[in-house]
Amino acid sequence: MQQDIKADIVVIGAGIVGISAALELQKRGKQVLMLDREGIGAGASKGNAGAFAFTDIVPLATPGIMRKAPKWLLDPLGPLSVPPAYALNIAPWMLRFWRASCRDHYDASLSAQAALMDHCRAALERQIKDVDGEVLMQRDGQLQLFEGEAEFRASLPTWDLRRDHGIPFDLLDSPDAIAEIQPGLDHRFTHAGFTPTWMNTVDPALWTSHLAAKFTARGGRVEIAGVTSLTPTEAGVRLTTASGEVSANQVIVAAGAWSHQLAKTLGDHIPLETERGYNTTLPKGAFDLRTHLTFGGHGFVVTRINDGVRVGGAVELGGLKLAPNYKRADTLLAKAGRFLPKLNLEGGKQWMGFRPSLPDSLPVIDRAARAPQVFYAFGHGHLGLTQSAGTAELIVDLAIDGKPSLDVTPYASTRF
Repeated sequence: MQQDIKADIVVIGAGIVGISAALELQKRGKQVLMLDREGIGAGASKGNAGAFAFTDIVPLATPGIMRKAPKWLLDPLGPLSVPPAYALNIAPWMLRFWRASCRDHYDASLSAQAALMDHCRAALERQIKDVDGEVLMQRDGQLQLFEGEAEFRASLPTWDLRRDHGIPFDLLDSPDAIAEIQPGLDHRFTHAGFTPTWMNTVDPALWTSHLAAKFTARGGRVEIAGVTSLTPTEAGVRLTTASGEVSANQVIVAAGAWSHQLAKTLGDHIPLETERGYNTTLPKGAFDLRTHLTFGGHGFVVTRINDGVRVGGAVELGGLKLAPNYKRADTLLAKAGRFLPKLNLEGGKQWMGFRPSLPDSLPVIDRAARAPQVFYAFGHGHLGLTQSAGTAELIVDLAIDGKPSLDVTPYASTRF
């Protein structure tokens, strides 16, 4: 990177949220410099499931979930786990997670998530049109699958919530009805919910690259540089990197799981943790997959990526430094093989990525408390792709005129 440069607006982070924000700034007539420690879509934006999960309005911290906490430490391969080596580190975050699961906090988070999802769904359609991106979309719906009537009935309150928020769905009560949408499932799955408006991208890495190409074609700049600190100045903000300093009038921090480290240099202590997600991508022809499959009771999904199949998910709250535990990916793939008997498990490529997670499942979309020219857009957990276009519109609204089209109070950086 060029030494000691100046810029109008800098976006830190070239993942899906950062790129979307940069494109939105360009639409508003701004010149933008994007900085990233690795490059375009190098992290979770590259290897996720490719789902725009607008129907997922229920926070992870639900009432009563803490009764399950002891099991997380005892099952390192379960759908939600905390590695023993990280248990002490995450204790403060877990306390906030417990508070977020209390009924009043949960209800507020649910309402805020549903409002954000409504905004983000419309924003994505605007983004697709703006970048000629329809060819990279798959509008094939989603099947959420249940083993037996008891598991299905336990899920009914969440379907009631979706109905209350205008989300269309069909409930299926037999393997034959499920097979009409997705043949080849084991008959243990007796019930399902189908959400027809669910959509995916054909490949999250390709979608991110497509957006980045539009950004650079419109005059945007991307530089490889790891920003280590932010310092407010009379003229704006000074960014320190390993190869020099950058002066900017405004900065948007969208650096995913590393964002809280930059916020801390401004005196903002935001309880961001890392959901480490695992998956295996199988080559073309592995299975005739016709819709996105969610195995909620096992914490993973099966989705189509470039005519191949990606099996992944689960939540491992393990920070940024522990070595990956790819046995988790092996476990998910083995389950997928049992649930889809005709799935060819050969030739897969494993991946692990860092998903930035806050205790109440809501992102931070806000102005920095101590630096009015710095804006935060991070903490989306496993919903970064889903909420990227909508977050971009809101954070750019804040940066340009301070009047976002949606009340962003629930996403304040100071709410903890």
